[in-house]
Formats: sequence, C-alpha cells, structure tokens
Amino acid sequence: MVHIMYFKARDLSGIAICAALWGILNWLYSPIFFQLTGLPFLCDIVGFASIILAVWWVGKLGAPTLTGLIATAINFITRPTAIHFLGFTAASIFFDLIMLIVGYKRIYRNRIVRIGGLFLNSVISAAVAGFIIGFLFMDPKALLRWGGAVGWAGLHAIGGAMGGSIGIVIVEALIVRGVRRIEV
Repeated sequence: MVHIMYFKARDLSGIAICAALWGILNWLYSPIFFQLTGLPFLCDIVGFASIILAVWWVGKLGAPTLTGLIATAINFITRPTAIHFLGFTAASIFFDLIMLIVGYKRIYRNRIVRIGGLFLNSVISAAVAGFIIGFLFMDPKALLRWGGAVGWAGLHAIGGAMGGSIGIVIVEALIVRGVRRIEV
C-alpha cells in the first residue's frame, strides 16, 4: 500500500516554525506597538515576513494558508478576544491563491519575478486583511479618522510592504548563502 502525503514532515516543520514565529511575536509585541502608535504595522510586518519564509521553505500550495491557520490558533489561545486576527487568516488564504496563480515553481526561476511577485502579494494581501479588519471588526467612529475601511486597508498595505521587504531580504540572504529550500 502506497501512502503519499502532500505535506512531508519537513514541510510541516517549516510551516509550524513560521506560524509560531508569527503567532508568538504578534502576541508579544503587536499590542504594545499598537497602543504606542495606533498603527497596525507590526502585525503585518511579522505576518508577511513569516508567510514569505514559509512559501520559500515549503514551496507548495497550502503553505501560506496553513501558516495563517496555525498563527490564528495561536492568536486565539493567547488572546481569545482578538477576533480581528481573522482578517489575517483571510489574507494568508488570499496570499496562497495569488501564489497559485503566479506559480510556486515559476516564482523561483527569476529573481526579479520573485522579489516583485512576493512584494506585491504581501502589499495586496495585507490590504485585504486591513479592509476585512476595518469593515468587520473595528469601531466605525474610531475608523473614520483613518478614512474608513479603505484607509485602514492602506495602512495595512504599508505594513505589508515592510513585512514583504523583510521576508524577501531573509529569503534572498538564504539563497545567497546557499541554503537550499525544500524542492517541490
């Protein structure tokens, strides 16, 4: 009897590490950053850097989604009232779908495509998270000072640009150092 698993143990290890990184750093530092600045950037920075690392590490459809789902579980275990994190869950699924369209193998054939594709995907996916959070979970009066859900999406897009840049720098550094990603 042949049993083939889609995600191997190494894949699941990479996903779990990236999700734990996202979930724990978000739990520890994002509320402090938000209270000090009123800006949502740190959630996006940690999240999209982690997703990009998971995409590079695993290179399979479902890796960003599973990373987001595990990070969401960690979020609800550590801060059960932070339901706004569901916006990031949706963003990780959106990121995965865009990667499916672009192609998990194709994106690693060309450095410019890889950097541009991962960066744009992070910005757009973070904007999706911001829009969902603003539209569904934020107090409308508080949201008005940021231009509504669209303005909140724009702030998250800025965070996605920062997180995407950090994730890309990490991945490019790993590639330059000769660290091999798991082959699809």
